[in-house]
Amino acid sequence: MKSLLNSIQSLESISEALEPSLEQRNNYAKELQDFTNSFIATVESNKAFISGDADQQKLSVHSSKKSLSELLEIYNDEVVEKGLSPASGGHIGYIPGGGIYTASLGDTLASITNEYAGMYFGSPGAVTMENELLDWMKGVFGFPKEAVGNLTSGGSVANLIALTAARDKHQIKNEKVTQSVIYLSPQIHHCIHKAIRIIGLEDVQIRLLELDGYSRIDAKKLKETIAKDSAEGLNPFMVIASAGTTDTGAVDPLEQIGHIAQENNLWYHIDGAYGGFFVLSETKKHLFKGIELADSLVIDPHKGLFLPYGLGAVLVKDKEAVFHSHHYTANYMQDAVGGAQINPADVSPELTKHFRGLRMWLPLNLHGIEPFVACLDEKLLLTTYFREKLTAIGFKVGPEPDLSVSYFWYPESRVDQNDFNEKLMELIHKDGSVFLSSTKIEGKYVIRIAILSFRTKIVTVDKAIKMIEKCLAETKAAFGI
Repeated sequence: MKSLLNSIQSLESISEALEPSLEQRNNYAKELQDFTNSFIATVESNKAFISGDADQQKLSVHSSKKSLSELLEIYNDEVVEKGLSPASGGHIGYIPGGGIYTASLGDTLASITNEYAGMYFGSPGAVTMENELLDWMKGVFGFPKEAVGNLTSGGSVANLIALTAARDKHQIKNEKVTQSVIYLSPQIHHCIHKAIRIIGLEDVQIRLLELDGYSRIDAKKLKETIAKDSAEGLNPFMVIASAGTTDTGAVDPLEQIGHIAQENNLWYHIDGAYGGFFVLSETKKHLFKGIELADSLVIDPHKGLFLPYGLGAVLVKDKEAVFHSHHYTANYMQDAVGGAQINPADVSPELTKHFRGLRMWLPLNLHGIEPFVACLDEKLLLTTYFREKLTAIGFKVGPEPDLSVSYFWYPESRVDQNDFNEKLMELIHKDGSVFLSSTKIEGKYVIRIAILSFRTKIVTVDKAIKMIEKCLAETKAAFGI
């Protein structure tokens, strides 16, 4: 026994390094706070995009120890200063995640207290908090209180949960798969296609719907297509609309599609990951009429509420459809059965679940909703401002956007326009002062604007215009124009 105790004590003296002393914790906190303050102070003056590969050797794990200051230096050099800067207001290419400071306080608390947010038995407070956040979102989007929901890692998992519920509600399995039809926009986010494959519906029939001049689903053509498929003996079972597409920010005619879904007994799913929270803007509320008709809805607080990456949400009206796939019991979980709240683990693939709700609950309660709504309205006006600045220097812009995503191109007639704009995009990326991205609209190569970062301001747009003008001159020179 003495030998055993000696061995335990010897290991304890080594393992106690995992519990830093008060002095060590204070030192760590000071170093981290200094890094944080320096990062925030310089994030807008630094480039939004820097090309280059990370140093794999510096980022590998070694048996030797390093100080926190050394590790922060490596993190800054190899992570922060390479690739995209998602925390920068200059990230207006892809739809950015947010990163408001107060959300990090929630993440810190969640990590330190290590609350388990999967089962009510484990943490009644954590589960209740997350369910209260979901109830708040039900109110925002007109969903009934009895709907179920989940705070997910993002839109991909949220869409996966919703589509699985639709599959199980309509019992799309076995030989029924190849005869069943899903209707969606060609501009639907690619995670929808991934989810369809993951849930075993790769062989389902996909109808890519016709769009109008504003990239919205043509509801009349949808109705005609469903009628045609039904007449041919197929099984239409789901239609998916967007409350803000990734390519162009288009909001589909949600109410019309909802009524068509009801008339044809289709599961109606809406992907509002990017645009859903614009329903809070009085100037855009009309676009979201009919969102309450959805059977399931996805929204991303890490987009429209400017929170850090890692927080999506799904709402589903049919609890039993969600429980069919996700509610399981096990002998070792028998103590955790029951409780006053729906367990997040019963409506999600996750059993081990990070307490991600705190990063949303804390900022909403610290700031109130007003700054979030003002920030959304600001992004809408900045999009209009950007478009007007672009047309003033000779660019063509796409149709008036529904939300804060738009696109533009330079109408150079002396060379191939796609080649010209592709070269322009290359030089914009090389500059990196502000990050933009590209897409193709009906074969036309165009450059995208996606304004949603809480740090994107007028000065950011003015900086982008100066960069674009410089890169335009370089592009013309490259083509000998």
